Amino acid sequence: MLKRGSIYSSLSLKDKLVSLDIFLVLLVLLLGFISFFAMYSTDGGTFAYHTKSHIIRFGVFFIFFIFVSFLRTNFWYNSSTFIFLGILLLLILVKYFGLTSSGSQRWLNLYLINLQPSELMKVGLILFLAKYYHRISSSDVNRPKYLLTPLVTLIAPVILVVMQPDLGTAFLIAAGGVIVVWLAGVKMKFFAYLGLTFLSLAPVVISFLKPYQKSRILTFLDPSRDPLGAGYQITQSKIAIGSGGLFGKGFLNGSQSYLDYLPEKHTDFIFTLFSEEFGFFGSCLVLAIYVLITLRIVAIGNLVRDTFAKLYCFSFATAFFIYVVVNMGMVLGLIPIVGAPLPILSYGGSSMMAIMLGLGIAMSCKIHKDQAVG
Repeated sequence: MLKRGSIYSSLSLKDKLVSLDIFLVLLVLLLGFISFFAMYSTDGGTFAYHTKSHIIRFGVFFIFFIFVSFLRTNFWYNSSTFIFLGILLLLILVKYFGLTSSGSQRWLNLYLINLQPSELMKVGLILFLAKYYHRISSSDVNRPKYLLTPLVTLIAPVILVVMQPDLGTAFLIAAGGVIVVWLAGVKMKFFAYLGLTFLSLAPVVISFLKPYQKSRILTFLDPSRDPLGAGYQITQSKIAIGSGGLFGKGFLNGSQSYLDYLPEKHTDFIFTLFSEEFGFFGSCLVLAIYVLITLRIVAIGNLVRDTFAKLYCFSFATAFFIYVVVNMGMVLGLIPIVGAPLPILSYGGSSMMAIMLGLGIAMSCKIHKDQAVG
């Protein structure tokens, strides 16, 4: 028997394999399989750079997902503060040493990968706050002195990410943190106060926005104001999705994509390409897979006993679904373009790593559900 708090548990490899949520594993594999075809289509029906890179990344991070699953939940509990502070340090390093692309400074060159720490913060913040609320009693949740730490740990990374600038990722990080605080039992009046504070600061925030960010907001309100400029991307996205009809134009037959009318089709707008080729029913299939993944994580949260694991699973499941809704809402023109990748389907190593890490920790909670943390 290993001592309490060690990385590995006393469970055998066979026990861990048997305890895996096979349905969740199959759903992740299915989504990865679909992403291969989508990426192959973005490369014009050839095994070009994006397709090869995406397949390799999915393979590596799927193994990473299984490895993370085998680590004790207690390991994630004990390491959550260090993980959060480590990612926060990386965000600070991005400000001074980060790589700049398309006007944003978001990445660190780690030689093997250009890491985007803001993606990892989506999971790191949830981990940290889940541990924080595990350690305090429910009667203390709404006491002012216990509200300060969550507020600071939520605002600090959001400010650093906004400064990159990356409003979309900042919003998603904040959403994950707010979900944990809400599920922990903090009263709605505090959210109302915080909401009014941010609303009153909106004019100040808008004054600091980059010209292209202001243009995105104006384009969302009226896409026709600049159809060949700021409104071009969302206009072409709507045309592509609408032209897909019920059953789509067929694999590799998306005219908007193949005639290069659709920018960023391998990253944030991958859903647009998929919708054009496979239509409404294909889009519903992908959405159903995301819903089932979310429900599996919620089911794990219902199985576990301790507050830390429950808070993590319920919060990550909700945050995961918000990532999906924001991306799909963005390409459909329901919300402004914010630069949010679609989990697993979109091209991007940091996003893939963060999602697989989050899923792996949830699976860890499932495998070690009978082992207490703290």
